[in-house]
Amino acid sequence: MSRIGLQPISLPSEVEATVNGNQVTVKGPKGTLSKTFHTDMKIAQENSTLHVERPSDEREHRSLHGLTRTLLSNMVVGVSQGFTRSLELQGVGYRVQQSGKGISLSVMKSHTVDYQPREGITIEVEGNNLIHIRGSDKQGVGQAAAEIRKVRPPNAYTGKGIRYLGEQVRIKPGKSARREIV
Repeated sequence: MSRIGLQPISLPSEVEATVNGNQVTVKGPKGTLSKTFHTDMKIAQENSTLHVERPSDEREHRSLHGLTRTLLSNMVVGVSQGFTRSLELQGVGYRVQQSGKGISLSVMKSHTVDYQPREGITIEVEGNNLIHIRGSDKQGVGQAAAEIRKVRPPNAYTGKGIRYLGEQVRIKPGKSARREIV
């Protein structure tokens, strides 16, 4: 049995959910999210809880059971609390500036790189080297963070680049460290 899939999802008082077959719409103070799930999964709403049930113990149904429950839970958390992902720029001359809703990155390229977030995602810049990405859609926040990090990922030899806040980058030894002095 799926331990995650069996757990009920409790709805906070400010969140309301509408189940219409396999389409679920969740409304809350941070926005509205809607998603269509697999037709085999049964989503039921009782008072202020959501339950996910599967029709059989086939391999596909077992895997969809936990996935559907987790996606529903992320929707509820997203519209009530929201999700945040933070990035930091490491390196001399690496800086970021807010430009409207987007950001402008200066990361040792011949030009500045502009990034505009998609609908529902907000980007805030703190200082010259800290970026906070916020939104109600967990996948959208993670995707925006990955796209910004891809502009200049951390260098394996120097550690310079854009990294997630708190990310540990393993620094490789350079050529001189390989030589053994006899």
